Amino acid sequence: MEDDGGIPLDTARAERPVWLLKCPPAASRALQSAASGSVSSTSPNPVVAKIVHTIDLCNLDDPSSEQFTLEMVPNDSGNAPRSYKLNASKDFVPMSTFSESNQGKLSVEGKVKYKFDMEPQNFRDYSKICRERTNKSMIKTRKVQVIDDDHGGLMRPMPGMVGLISSGSKDKKKVTPSKGSDAKRTRRDKGEMLNILFKLFERQPNWALKQLVQETDQPEQFLKEILNEICVYNKRGPNQGTHELKAEYKNFGGTNNE
Repeated sequence: MEDDGGIPLDTARAERPVWLLKCPPAASRALQSAASGSVSSTSPNPVVAKIVHTIDLCNLDDPSSEQFTLEMVPNDSGNAPRSYKLNASKDFVPMSTFSESNQGKLSVEGKVKYKFDMEPQNFRDYSKICRERTNKSMIKTRKVQVIDDDHGGLMRPMPGMVGLISSGSKDKKKVTPSKGSDAKRTRRDKGEMLNILFKLFERQPNWALKQLVQETDQPEQFLKEILNEICVYNKRGPNQGTHELKAEYKNFGGTNNE
């Protein structure tokens, strides 16, 4: 098959079912490390993980009767979790996967049948990794830059600019955040986000959604999805309009480990 530009497209595998897997950063780095460390002339396609597909034959009508787990092969990729639960979804926009060879040949590799989100089996260990990564990212290193022009020539105003810029506070305009600022916020990894939320709920038990948006700088809709999983919303009472952790998640931040 060729498109209007004359570039050939191999569609022989277009109907082959493939799985789309969304990996946390730690798992993605571990898989890449395992793949690069196992490549050899005798093993062009190294085994980096094993997926176990379990079906409860006695409850086929129950959607939860079908479960997927992923076990990564041991390697020296650090303390990344090895065992993951794969949350499967079939409710997504139809997608296909493509590849391009070194010679520029384009191929359709298959049609996405399942879309998976990876969830660590041992969530406490993964939460610890995310906490360490968050703490490391909050350490800011100061840099000193030496200016060659030590006479201040670069800081002098250009001719004709004097008087155009007022230093008076009356002329200064307050910069108000844009209503569409949600579009500029970048989603964090879900595991990392859970760790941050648990820390905030350790600081105080009740939070309004707008407060959490300001504290985490995350999209409001993304926060709502996570809060629906781990929190209850107070519709009345002294804490009306706030979220608080469900009972099973309280003290989950690791302050009172058994």
